[in-house]
Amino acid sequence: MYRTHTNGQLRAQNVGQEVTLAGWVQKTRDKGFMVWVDLRDRYGVTQLIFDAQRTQKSMMQQAQNLGREFVIQISGTVIERESKNPNMPTGDIEILVSKVIILNASLTPPFTIEDTTDGGEDLRMKYRYLDIRRNPVRENLIFRHKVSMAVRNYLSGQGFVDVETPYLIKSTPEGARDFVVPSRMNQGQFYALPQSPQTFKQLLMVGGLDKYFQIVKCFRDEDLRADRQPEFTQIDCEMAFVEQEDILNTFEGLTRHLLKEINGVSVGAFPRMQYDDAMRLYGNDKPDIRFAMEFGELNQVVKHKEFNVFNTAELVVGIAVPGANSFTRKEIDKLIDWVRRPQIGALGMVYCRCNDDGSFKSSVDKFYDQEDLAKWAETTGGKPGDLICVLSGQTNKVRAQLSALRMELAERLGLRKPDEFAPLWVVDFPLLELDEQTGNYHAMHHPFTSPKPGQMELLETSPGEVKANAYDLVLNGNEIGGGSIRIHDKQTQATMLKHLGFSEQEAKAQFGFLMDAFEYGAPPHGGIAFGLDRLVAILGGQETIRDFIAFPKNNSGRDVMIDAPAPLDDTQLTELHLKLDLQQ
Repeated sequence: MYRTHTNGQLRAQNVGQEVTLAGWVQKTRDKGFMVWVDLRDRYGVTQLIFDAQRTQKSMMQQAQNLGREFVIQISGTVIERESKNPNMPTGDIEILVSKVIILNASLTPPFTIEDTTDGGEDLRMKYRYLDIRRNPVRENLIFRHKVSMAVRNYLSGQGFVDVETPYLIKSTPEGARDFVVPSRMNQGQFYALPQSPQTFKQLLMVGGLDKYFQIVKCFRDEDLRADRQPEFTQIDCEMAFVEQEDILNTFEGLTRHLLKEINGVSVGAFPRMQYDDAMRLYGNDKPDIRFAMEFGELNQVVKHKEFNVFNTAELVVGIAVPGANSFTRKEIDKLIDWVRRPQIGALGMVYCRCNDDGSFKSSVDKFYDQEDLAKWAETTGGKPGDLICVLSGQTNKVRAQLSALRMELAERLGLRKPDEFAPLWVVDFPLLELDEQTGNYHAMHHPFTSPKPGQMELLETSPGEVKANAYDLVLNGNEIGGGSIRIHDKQTQATMLKHLGFSEQEAKAQFGFLMDAFEYGAPPHGGIAFGLDRLVAILGGQETIRDFIAFPKNNSGRDVMIDAPAPLDDTQLTELHLKLDLQQ
């Protein structure tokens, strides 16, 4: 056998035992008459000792020639360390080596395999297999495994059945861009990789499976960012004979179980917030409620003076930032510069200091007196010691700008604590969203989402007012899951597709298989999908999903380790009937 123990296993009670270990050389320390080697594997580090008085000369020379990341096997005796290391689980012992076998030599790694490394992100992604040897990366992957197993065990215990659905499917015009796969056997035709198993899980409900789940890869050809990858993993779930309340209770239970099992955190019933209230109070549909700073709409208390910036604005809105009256003028000027950045797009910011003595000092004192500013404080919830930040402009734009400012201030003030968890259901989304450029409506979630009960008739008269029977689960300002009660009859689905601009022929061509299935006794059903990558990152106290993926893509969607995507050779292009098209 290659080893009798792992490198994180031996303790003082093992002193005197003959053992065999295997692993990678973390580092060596050569004093000439004595050599120490740190041997590492997934489980930990054990110190090896080669002593000129107790070790053969040839073996001493061998030890002195061991390089970093050499793979070795050793045999020896567990002895007590003279200088113990309380920071290592194996710090009370070391191995007096009697035999060394080099299983594989190693080139010098391009960066140090340490918790804190000298390798930049691009370099570490190119040599990701080396990066995985570092504790933080390895622990993130093990953490992801722990979350995945907790999900599987919980859902299985609730009667859900794990079913695999196809990866080679039909391209549909909804959602993000598809990744497409040319068919060699069907010239000129293409599969698409699924953005979601949506229609398949609905068909499983038609098939009577009742409760389905799958931890599944999905694919979207869209621009990337810290919490987005071209391939990502969903916890995909569907249930039959359910209403919205059943879904919310079931998956609130799953989330509460994960927080307790993974983080040791107990939470009560999740608050629920309507979409309209989320936009009005926080400026976005995934508010972080670990801290306050709710929006205060100031139109009624600022538009009676001669300050034209406010008088001409569609919306004037502010937040009271706790304790921020301590900000210097220089710090406030930097904040104003921050909101003026193109990424935010505000023209400027008005502020008001809430002084400890109850007085106020604003950047627009020329236009507003103490009584006016007191109303600002009342509207925003400002207290002595706070700083009121006010933005104005078009309603949708200014809400998004103030939302970004709220999150930035929370970050600067340390209010977004990674070990605090604040889950929230956001409900009653609009069913349809108006595309301002084309003037057409598109589905805010997807075209299979059911309207709220009793609102179907509004589709004909006021489509923008129809609410969806949909819900998002938000955790710490991140959407971790979203779903809906689905349409389950053919006529309603046809009506929905008509309002989304599909002709009858287009609807049949794209979704005829689903509407046909609805004619064979489709039960009421609904579901939800969690983004596993994002969920794992948040439970792990981070928001960047790449750190929890074994082999992630970079911001350009490339795998720099294997150099993908890559061109195909002419033979492959010819077989796929693509060569001629590409030349043209």
